Amino acid sequence: MSPSHKDDRQRIDQYGGPSGSEKIMSKDLLQSSWLRVVPGKELLTLMPKISFSNRAGFLNATRTLKMARSAHAYVRGNTAKFYEWLQEAPEARRVPAGPAIWICGDCHVGNLGPIANVAGRVEIQIRDLDQAVIGNPAHDLIRLGLSLATAARGSDLPGVTTAFMIEEMVEGYAAAMNDPISGDPGIEPEAVRAVRRRALGRRWRHLARERLDDVEPRIPLGRKFWALSDEERASLTALFSDIDLAKRILAFKHQDEAQAIHLLDAAYWMKGCSSLGLARYAVLIAIRNKGGKTSYALIDLKEATDPLAPTAQDVTLPLDNAERVHAAARALSPNLGDRMIPVRMMDRSFFIRELAPQDLKIEIDQFNEKQAARAARYLAFVVGRAHARQMDQPARADWVAKLERDRRSSIDAPSWLWESVVALAGRHEAGYLEHCRQYALSAVANDRRTSNADGE
Repeated sequence: MSPSHKDDRQRIDQYGGPSGSEKIMSKDLLQSSWLRVVPGKELLTLMPKISFSNRAGFLNATRTLKMARSAHAYVRGNTAKFYEWLQEAPEARRVPAGPAIWICGDCHVGNLGPIANVAGRVEIQIRDLDQAVIGNPAHDLIRLGLSLATAARGSDLPGVTTAFMIEEMVEGYAAAMNDPISGDPGIEPEAVRAVRRRALGRRWRHLARERLDDVEPRIPLGRKFWALSDEERASLTALFSDIDLAKRILAFKHQDEAQAIHLLDAAYWMKGCSSLGLARYAVLIAIRNKGGKTSYALIDLKEATDPLAPTAQDVTLPLDNAERVHAAARALSPNLGDRMIPVRMMDRSFFIRELAPQDLKIEIDQFNEKQAARAARYLAFVVGRAHARQMDQPARADWVAKLERDRRSSIDAPSWLWESVVALAGRHEAGYLEHCRQYALSAVANDRRTSNADGE
């Protein structure tokens, strides 16, 4: 056995990754976001290698940091507060009750993007259904409006632009309701066009370099991927040895059932924001055909827990949370639902999906007034189409009538939507600033403890 193969074999057997003496600079992980706020001070100097015992604390700290980077990031990572504030706000009483259908439950801009189906065809759809329930579709509109409004403020756009964005949202959503098959989503915004172009040109090598930092069949442990516990390693090995699961994974790729899959490598995956703290794993599998040729696939295995979004009255959701997410994906995002499998592991509910090179998310860091209005209309059309495919024509027409009942003029969005977004934007801004204050106080306290320890 060659030295390189021996090293790889030892790594796969032990999942040890970097040596215990290796350190990861926190400024690389934190991307210096707080170093700009507290000049000359590092919140942490060196971070030890992540282990199973210190994993939870680091995940919580990472989530806190991500939410402190911007008001938009705070909105994206705080689904619980969104529904708490929505329930408390007087404006929520005026939100119309829509038909009980599957909704995303966490419908912010980052949860929309190009998704490939099993045949490789790419469409812009909802890409995260962790919070999905059968509920009020108006909640998805409000969440999307809040996300767009905070992104606009982050781009230093005037408030009147936000007003036009909300108006364009309603226009795009109504267009999807009126004709979900061939309705007009408007001009595709540059942010969507750019990510679609990237998606259409991507292959396995792009996915491997982006997710694994290499095209070799291994998962490099470090900042994103962490070592597994013995229980996790044994559970993943048993799961991917299941013949029925292998057949379903092969079906994603239209492969012959006589072919075989083999687990090559696996690691805990530190990914996301609001979901940080839930178990999540990256699994690299080899797929061997009858002729002996091998291809590779990267599997995302994510824990499913109880949703925070409110469920419609007199509605029963699947008891298993992974089954719930799968059912929602099939209804809202067929490209994603057809590539998803609910499973049980370690007495918990998980769903798995093969990551396609074309699966990307839409990032709107900066945009101008014209692009903001186009993005609002286009993304609302995507959400509207996901909702509309669950309704017949009379139900769609009735829902559009309810949405537009409160419009005061041809250039004004429904007042219930505008007032909800404005009220929630104010509450989230206040919450974000308090979050930053608490984070800064914690950083100062940690700095003092470190200084005292160094002086002893």
